[in-house]
Amino acid sequence: MQAPMIGELAWYVTGRFYVAKADQAIADYGYFLRLQGIDGSLFCGAPGESTAHFTFAAEPFTATNVANGDLTLSLDAIGDFSVYFNAQPGAATFADPSSFSTGEKIAVFQRVGVVVGATIGTTGTASPIASNVFTAKLVSSKEFDFNGQRYDLHRLLPHGVTQWGTASMQTTDAPPEYEGSYPFVGSAIAVGLGAR
Repeated sequence: MQAPMIGELAWYVTGRFYVAKADQAIADYGYFLRLQGIDGSLFCGAPGESTAHFTFAAEPFTATNVANGDLTLSLDAIGDFSVYFNAQPGAATFADPSSFSTGEKIAVFQRVGVVVGATIGTTGTASPIASNVFTAKLVSSKEFDFNGQRYDLHRLLPHGVTQWGTASMQTTDAPPEYEGSYPFVGSAIAVGLGAR
């Protein structure tokens, strides 16, 4: 187990944003494609949500939109997301977002500031895409065993991550209570502790 150096790639994730019909609350759910410092495959079989050992789920949040020409800027509130370890994967499916919060909760991260996302409007037949960036601090973690080793995300990412994401704004199939489901990918680097 080797923790990433400051500024080194910490993880890749993929998931979906869901927008609730009732109150327009947004939440994101998904799984880890890579988690630096964890030895062995992160999947039990071919990579996908149903075989992922490590998943995540965000607390629902609201966003404020600001328009600037053909850019729509989304200001997301500070909020938490949790990381889960599934010794026996199989429950996670994008048809049921809550399924990504099963298993053993091994960490909670908190976005430390407003998340700014930008959506570029549709041109011709192209679908718009969105990007965002945020920093999240690790607020709690617990040890877990995986592939014969003991891990703790506090030892791997004690100060959290900064993540950049890209999302499609073309909705995929969404459960009935949601008006949209938007796939995304995120790449994060390890944050260091600077002088204050």
